[in-house]
Amino acid sequence: MKVLVLGAGVIGTTSAWYLARSGHEVTVVDRQPIVGNETSFANGGQISVSHAEPWANPHVLPRVIKWLGREDAPLLWRWRADPAQLAWGLRFLGECLPWRTRHNIAAIVALALYSRQQLQALRQELALDYDHLERGILHIYTDSDEFRLAIAASKVMREFGLDRTTVDINQCLEIEPALAGARHLLVGGDYTRSDESGDAHKFTRALAERAAAAGVNFRLNMTVDRITPAGNGIAGVLAQGANGPEVLSADAYVLALGSYSPLLLKPLGINLPVYPAKGYSATLALADAAGAPSVSLTDDERKIVFSRLGNRLRIAGTAEFNGYNLDLNPVRYAALMQRTHELFPSLKTTGEPQFWCGLRPTTPSNLPCIGRTRYNNLWLNTGHGTLGWTMSCGSGAALADLINGKRAEPDFPFL
Repeated sequence: MKVLVLGAGVIGTTSAWYLARSGHEVTVVDRQPIVGNETSFANGGQISVSHAEPWANPHVLPRVIKWLGREDAPLLWRWRADPAQLAWGLRFLGECLPWRTRHNIAAIVALALYSRQQLQALRQELALDYDHLERGILHIYTDSDEFRLAIAASKVMREFGLDRTTVDINQCLEIEPALAGARHLLVGGDYTRSDESGDAHKFTRALAERAAAAGVNFRLNMTVDRITPAGNGIAGVLAQGANGPEVLSADAYVLALGSYSPLLLKPLGINLPVYPAKGYSATLALADAAGAPSVSLTDDERKIVFSRLGNRLRIAGTAEFNGYNLDLNPVRYAALMQRTHELFPSLKTTGEPQFWCGLRPTTPSNLPCIGRTRYNNLWLNTGHGTLGWTMSCGSGAALADLINGKRAEPDFPFL
């Protein structure tokens, strides 16, 4: 079967790989000149099953109220004259109910655990190099109330099979000695030994090379303008390339365009509950590894993560709901740097930080949209939010199973 994958980020590329491996003729289309060049480019670098608690939970509303009016808030909501933003916000409130939060944690853990297994198998099979580390992820807390809530969340995740263990201050420093200069700030943490870290962009490019060698056709510098329906299916996709407009046709279509997916689906009568959440990152070149962490860290209160990528340190996080705006806000990236210096006062770097922002495709529940639409040959693999890198291999493998008429392995509410 001919399959056209729209989007060459980490989600589209993993989808293409697993589809090609199962025998399909796959073409991938993306507007960028290289794969993984948008949201997958400079994210937090974590394979973080331990990040399974969704933003929508019973404790989030007091935090959001506290953050109102703060330009450096971990979650910044900019009101816009945008019905999609309002609809998303109302659905988000519904997902904050305790029973919905528990349901969503179970689904996220199931897909993320499966995805991590698929990534490990793929790495071993293809000998992929992407600065990965298998040293776990340590969540740190500097507020006693936040730590208390985290202990309860960790207990729920353990019920669903995740090895997330609560640790005290001394154990935090044993796990990551580079935190010694911030000992006075810490109140505790939790540690997931089985989690990993690595460069999503390097992974995507490496996997795309292997996929191309296996016969996948990557058509880059091509912008998707429109998906054309015909009856209860899709007839083709109109794309713009260097030689002008072109209609691309296939037997099946996979939409993996992240935050831009709803824009293409709306003319088809599909209202996808995905809204862009802008995240920021800074990448620092390390002059001396002594003061830099080697275990990937999550600062839950500030919604910031730290990942060691070779001789670089990636700091990423926060969420800004501001439509499709991609302007770098200096207040927000300054907040990343300030927190970095608070936690690692002896950190030594060289050169200037490389700042970046990208649009995470976020659903109100934090559950991605994976499966078939009401058009029988149009499939979705989008809406992964902050966990696109974590869920990428599992999402691609599960989607390939669904397209092949098989039951996907993880216990997840596929479409």
